[in-house]
Amino acid sequence: MYINIDNVSKRFTRKGKEFTALDNVSLTIERGEFICLLGPSGCGKSTLLNAIAGFEPPTEGSITIDGLDVRKPSSRNVTIFQNYGLLPWRNVLRNVELALESRNVSRTERTSRAKKYLEMVGLGNFLDVSPHQLSGGMQQRVAIARALTAEPDIIFMDEPFGALDAITRLKLQDDILQIQRKQKKTIIFVTHDIEEAVYLADRVVVMTPNPGKVKSVMKIELGPSRDRTSEDFFRTREKIFEIFNMTQHYDIEYTI
Repeated sequence: MYINIDNVSKRFTRKGKEFTALDNVSLTIERGEFICLLGPSGCGKSTLLNAIAGFEPPTEGSITIDGLDVRKPSSRNVTIFQNYGLLPWRNVLRNVELALESRNVSRTERTSRAKKYLEMVGLGNFLDVSPHQLSGGMQQRVAIARALTAEPDIIFMDEPFGALDAITRLKLQDDILQIQRKQKKTIIFVTHDIEEAVYLADRVVVMTPNPGKVKSVMKIELGPSRDRTSEDFFRTREKIFEIFNMTQHYDIEYTI
């Protein structure tokens, strides 16, 4: 296993009262997997993502990546959020180069790598453009290129397409899927959209709230070219609906 999450719980104190965000979560993730953490608001999926990324240490349990305890964020991994995090005073190229500026990479190498990944996300002709001149989808592409420029081992994505219109969202889903297959990256992707999870993931981790738990883990066997209109796709989506309606039997592994 590449990532091991062992009996992780996370509790917060709010206004003097203790709140359990995650309760006894265990999960293993293999190198190169695309994992979707799926569930409604308040189920702890972003908390789990942040714990794996090293931003939120668990109250109980342990998380290891490649056998090493996760105690803080690693420069080997990157996180992409719903807000694009672009610096408005930098153009597209300089925003992407930012991923390498703290790593003692030469200016020539930074520029070369930034241009490479901007070409990969279809923005090779927008190097000198300011972020405010781009659509939301294009800004998210810049954020993805910046993440790829760092050449990370793991990409954490916290509802990165949630604020986009439906057409742009579908296009970016295709883009990130192609990149993942080409680059063989490990991606952990938070979403509350069942169809998005089925389209993207190798496995879908279904989470339920109050407190946040893993209800089941579904292995998606639809092949690399997924058709949203196929019977198999509909059947898989319906299976997840059924799982959300279950009231017991946690930590079930499904193969669809």
